[in-house]
Amino acid sequence: MAGLNKIIIIGNLGTDPEMRYTPDGTPMTTFSLATSRVYKTKDGERKQDTEWFRVVTWNQLAEQCNQFLVKGRLAYVEGRLRSRTWEGPDKTPRFSNEIIAARVLFLDKAPVPQGQETEPDTTPAEPEDLPF
Repeated sequence: MAGLNKIIIIGNLGTDPEMRYTPDGTPMTTFSLATSRVYKTKDGERKQDTEWFRVVTWNQLAEQCNQFLVKGRLAYVEGRLRSRTWEGPDKTPRFSNEIIAARVLFLDKAPVPQGQETEPDTTPAEPEDLPF
């Protein structure tokens, strides 16, 4: 029987995406994504827990994420969970969970770079400009 390794999260980017290339030229972009949940304690106090995820994207998806995502932007990420272990420079074992994304959706509007805001065109339309 086949297994299933699937994770879906919605959250805000905690860092700007970082794009690199493998030695064979394959693009890879990584970023962190934060999800939060709000709950009340038994005493009625409101608490918030935030969980951080490292997301890895490859190929065309990596290029799109690098181009359109920025810190703070809301995103939907769907992929598989991968665990990695390695030895740090101080010889201590290190462990990391990361999401290998198969799909990333940008859920909010892209921010307009500062200084590039435009005013709406309020010029009235002339009758000859109307399509009917």
